[in-house]
Amino acid sequence: MTNLFLVMGGGAVGAALRYQLGRFASHMAPGAVWPVGTFAANLIGGFAMGMLAGWLARAGSNAGEQWRLLLGVGVLGGFTTFSAFSLETFLMIERGQLLLALSYALASVIGAIIALAVGMQIMRGVA
Repeated sequence: MTNLFLVMGGGAVGAALRYQLGRFASHMAPGAVWPVGTFAANLIGGFAMGMLAGWLARAGSNAGEQWRLLLGVGVLGGFTTFSAFSLETFLMIERGQLLLALSYALASVIGAIIALAVGMQIMRGVA
C-alpha cells in the first residue's frame, strides 16, 4: 500500500509540474508553431529519467525501489510518460537490440497516434 501512495503522490506532483510548464511555455512562446510545453516536458522528462536511472543504478539499495516509484513512476510518470518510453528504448539500444528499439519506438509513436485517431472517431460518432 505504501508503494501505491508513493506513486500517487509523485504522480500528483508531476502532473502539477507539467501543467505549470505548459502555462509557462504558452506565456513565453505565444503562437508557437508546435506545442512547446509538451516538447519541453519530453526533453526535461527524458533527461530527468536518465539522471534518476543513473543515480539508482549507482545506489543499488532496497531504498532505491521506493525512490524509483516516487520519482520515476510517480513524478516523471505524471510529468510525462515519454521519459519511461525513452528509458526503455535506450536500454534496448544499450543491450544491442537496435532493431527491437527501432520497432518499439516506431510502433509506440505510430500506434499511439492511430489509437488516438480511432478514439476520436468513436467519440465523434457518439457525440
